[in-house]
Amino acid sequence: MHKKQRILALDVGTKRIGVAITDELGYTAQPLMVISKEGDEKAIEEIKKIVIKYNVGKIVIGLPFTLRDRIGKMAERVLRFADKLKSSLEIPIVTWDESFTTIEAEDILIKADLSRKRRREIKDKIAASFILESYLRENR
Repeated sequence: MHKKQRILALDVGTKRIGVAITDELGYTAQPLMVISKEGDEKAIEEIKKIVIKYNVGKIVIGLPFTLRDRIGKMAERVLRFADKLKSSLEIPIVTWDESFTTIEAEDILIKADLSRKRRREIKDKIAASFILESYLRENR
């Protein structure tokens, strides 16, 4: 039986990249990990390892639009990172509107009464799972 390829989602920040992945059937999004962004090349190497380990067939990268639905400085950084990733991997990479996913993740973690330190450790991968859930919902 051929294993279905998974979809990986990335919430790319200046210091960290939140990572989420679909289950083996491709139905649900699950937070996976946070990659420390100590440079694009190092982060891309980590992502390549994940792609191989989990049989990833597509990557969805959250694109943070401004409040006026424009491409701002952060979105430009994310697009540059996406271009570097595309030249390093031979799988489809798409961008997806991630507006407010980090804020949503933070709100949920505050309501769960997690400490500030714990929230900082996990909010990026939760935000990545929100990006992936949104993508899956729209593409079913």
